[in-house]
Amino acid sequence: MSSWTPDLSDRPGPRYRAIADALAVDVAEGRLAPGERLPTHRDLAFRLGVTVGTVTRAYAEAERRGLLGGEVGRGTFVLDPRPPDRPNPLAWHPRNDPAVVDLTAITPHHNDGDTALRAALAALAASPESLHALMDYGPHAGLPAHRAAAAQWMARRHGLEVPPDAVLITTGAQNALAVAITAFVRPGEVMLAERLTNYGTKALAAALGVHLEPVALDDDGLLPDAFDAACRRLAPKALYLVPTLQNPTASVMPAARRAEIAAIARRHGVLIVEDDVFGFLVPGAAPIQTIAPDITLYMTSLSKSVASGLRVGYLVAPPALFPRLEATARALHYCAPPLPVEIASRWLVGGQADRFVEVQRAECAARQTLARATLPSATVSGHPAAQHLWLVLPEPWRRDDFIGEARRRGVVVTGADTFAVGRAAAPHAVRLGLCMPRRRDDAARGLRILAEALADPASAALSIV
Repeated sequence: MSSWTPDLSDRPGPRYRAIADALAVDVAEGRLAPGERLPTHRDLAFRLGVTVGTVTRAYAEAERRGLLGGEVGRGTFVLDPRPPDRPNPLAWHPRNDPAVVDLTAITPHHNDGDTALRAALAALAASPESLHALMDYGPHAGLPAHRAAAAQWMARRHGLEVPPDAVLITTGAQNALAVAITAFVRPGEVMLAERLTNYGTKALAAALGVHLEPVALDDDGLLPDAFDAACRRLAPKALYLVPTLQNPTASVMPAARRAEIAAIARRHGVLIVEDDVFGFLVPGAAPIQTIAPDITLYMTSLSKSVASGLRVGYLVAPPALFPRLEATARALHYCAPPLPVEIASRWLVGGQADRFVEVQRAECAARQTLARATLPSATVSGHPAAQHLWLVLPEPWRRDDFIGEARRRGVVVTGADTFAVGRAAAPHAVRLGLCMPRRRDDAARGLRILAEALADPASAALSIV
């Protein structure tokens, strides 16, 4: 057992947090090694002159940060701050290792975009005046032709009828979210989100100093009663949510609940930030923006439907809010780069993007069918049109143990804790990006490996927390 006794003399704030902070520093600087057993709660409390409850809370905080793990009867141990079987959720994962099936990200299936891109670039090269114009600064909200193409696309593929002057062009949905939050939520103010939410939203809120608070959800999405209670308790400025193919659970919110959420937001004066990047996969799922356009900032992108590398997104706002968003866009990125937006707009108008969408829908359906035929039915959750799948782990599997075992067998998945907001408890579940492998055969191989792991409960018992 380690004789670790941190020096807390220069650490302000609550003692439990000071202990956790000191532990983090000592792990990072190598004074505490992975696998080292820490003092008992009572022993460390005696050395520091604090209560046992303070040490218990400090160890719990350190465990939440991924620094410690405990096992009944064995004690508390230092964990590797980034074990090889726990991928960094912010990392870019190159698809160059044929031995590993990477299911960590939600990406569109590879289509014939290469051919379409060559054709678009050739057409631009044949028109030097057009090409020269695209190399200049554009309007902060985007070129009029690009905004018109976006409005037509959203009407055709997302069921959203808006005028072009309500559309602000962004560099993807993440940039649209950054513009929306920066414009309307100040540092220190509260924004609500589903208790399991897109990791990019968590990272952005933290970077902007916005306090992100979780709201409970079920198989149909955000719970109205929980949303109403959070509004009463926290007076939030905004609500971020993904009603269609929620990330990570892949649920689709029914129309009646969308109306109820909109009514609650209106009653409490809460701005809705609606993320509809997956809306093209579920025709007929009318966005909340169609119910409450005056209090909704609607955003989508072409990253899931056409090509993620274009980084083209759209932010729709009511007239009263648009000037503030446009000013914020100018401050953050001045304007979206006109060249990739021009390529995207040509595809939207020329029909190539519609063909890409049909490819995505067909491939998603095929891979969902494959997943549901391979994995135990009781573990599979989410809508069968999604690019991702929510895998609920059966007993005796725990989330971290399963992630590690899957990685040892050659499959990388993302655990539910990556998506948990704040200190909300994360379920024992993982998200599978079914379309990330370029080849369907590779996805099938990864799914078979996961099914074999689920059927081998002895592997779960071999893992040490």
